[in-house]
Amino acid sequence: MAKADIAAGVGELLSEYLEQHGLELYRVTYKKEGSGWVLRVILDKPADAETEYVSIDECEETTRYLSDRLDETDLIDRAYNLEVSSPGLDRELIHESDFTRFAGREVEIKTYGQINGSKYFEGILAGKADGVVSVDTAAGRLEIPEDKISKINLAVVF
Repeated sequence: MAKADIAAGVGELLSEYLEQHGLELYRVTYKKEGSGWVLRVILDKPADAETEYVSIDECEETTRYLSDRLDETDLIDRAYNLEVSSPGLDRELIHESDFTRFAGREVEIKTYGQINGSKYFEGILAGKADGVVSVDTAAGRLEIPEDKISKINLAVVF
């Protein structure tokens, strides 16, 4: 079965469960790592949830539920490791809604090529419009076309 089909199948298996438990599916990946395969499921909380972060208990309960459903449906026909986690404090911004939800938060951006002599930027996320991410840096407002960004994460601030 194709990787995309597995990801979609996992989404279907989890949709009702996640809704009932106040969780969302952030990302599903299924890929070969080393000598084995890994099904990685990342959970999130809705933007309007009481708490911003997914707990270890929520990951554990979802793992048990999903593992049982995967065994019942036989969705994946080879051996694999199942990992269920949260996006973490330094979550990657991947969904369009992330750029609105986390506006005003500090981010770290890596670009494919140099922009103004650098490939790494830190600043406060102002938002995203028309494929351009706006960040307020110490040097002023920086606007980076989305296709130039290799990765954008929330910064972990202590």
